[in-house]
Amino acid sequence: MTVHVQSLFDEDEKKARAAVAPLAARMRPRTLDEFVGQGKAVGEGTWLRRAIQNDALSSVVLFGPAGTGKTSLARIVADATNAHFEEVSAVTSGVADLRRAIEAATERLAMNGRRTILFIDEIHRFSKSQQDALLHAVEDRIVVLIGATTENPLFEVNAPLVSRSRVIELESLSDEDVSKLLDRALSDERGLSGAMELADAAREAIVRSAGGDARVALTTLELAAECVTSAAGQAPRITLEQVAEASPSRILPYDKNGDVHYDVVSAFIKSMRGSDPDAAVYWLARMLHGGEDPKFIARRMVILASEDIGNADSQALLIADAAFRAVETIGLPECRIALSQAAIYLALAPKCNAEYVAIDAALAEVNNGPARRVPNHLRDRHRPGSDNYASYVYPHDHPAEAAVQEYLPEGLSRGDFYRPRHLEGGATGPE
Repeated sequence: MTVHVQSLFDEDEKKARAAVAPLAARMRPRTLDEFVGQGKAVGEGTWLRRAIQNDALSSVVLFGPAGTGKTSLARIVADATNAHFEEVSAVTSGVADLRRAIEAATERLAMNGRRTILFIDEIHRFSKSQQDALLHAVEDRIVVLIGATTENPLFEVNAPLVSRSRVIELESLSDEDVSKLLDRALSDERGLSGAMELADAAREAIVRSAGGDARVALTTLELAAECVTSAAGQAPRITLEQVAEASPSRILPYDKNGDVHYDVVSAFIKSMRGSDPDAAVYWLARMLHGGEDPKFIARRMVILASEDIGNADSQALLIADAAFRAVETIGLPECRIALSQAAIYLALAPKCNAEYVAIDAALAEVNNGPARRVPNHLRDRHRPGSDNYASYVYPHDHPAEAAVQEYLPEGLSRGDFYRPRHLEGGATGPE
């Protein structure tokens, strides 16, 4: 067993750093028993909990929104393991830093058989070449990797690295979890040590604004506590007013390049497709609040106008295109009104995906079917031998300016592609 030796100077430095650290850092859980939430990932009986308790961890990628405990779990591992714990930030480190860490781990393993746990925060920020530099070390167990990322590792982390690791997904904390963290911060000696009370309305505001992010909740509590001025003889009390002063703008999770982004965009599109104008406007507001590019939103509406409405309301595409032009012309904040108008129109419009299904079915036929010849009567006649082609019937010479003749190549029939809802067995699209 390896003995960790600390000097008095190390302990003094640790205390000094803790004294000036923000509340969220001071309140990091020290053990699994102090860890709040994430029962599916690290609750009793889970693989990860057993691996940490038995000091038998294999490589993992911790994936989840900010403030869900990824770094805290890594620190718990650092305190619990007999292995050497090395921490690297993908924001400030490069390939050379990784190679030095791997070389040191190789030497450590050869000299005394001691394992190395390598924690890489924001691992998705490493380039492909940087991630590739880890592959052999992880595969050969020279290092045990703990990667932390807010991005879906299936998209942002190299597949070979993911295949050598176990992906553990952490979820946003529940309101109850956040409230429990606030209680602990209020009473714990590392936090406010019972020196302040938290009004119910203030608690509700902090929990609501945190959006499941422990760091946001504790930072708001700390800032609100700094705003408190108590009257003589009265216990300091954090009120709704102090919370509003500390956090005047609510921060909801929205990563323009991450999973939350795709989830909110998906909800916006599906709300319009499902003819719910209130939901469409809500998700639109979430995107605007999160700093989404309004042109991206407008482009999604142009797509939906054709994909989900089509000729059931031919004005829908014009409305969506006009909204895009308005966004380009006037920008934020005024273009939010045009986006709202278009989103509500599209949500209330009749729906039909026949045009979308038709073009995809036709493309599938072109890609997979035989090379079908153009019927002679439809072929261009500016070539020798065209006098022998069958006669083309000019539609404008007939009643209603329509002519009955075959326009499809041999082997295809009317209704193979375009099947609007009023026809039996109309079009259906993806889930």
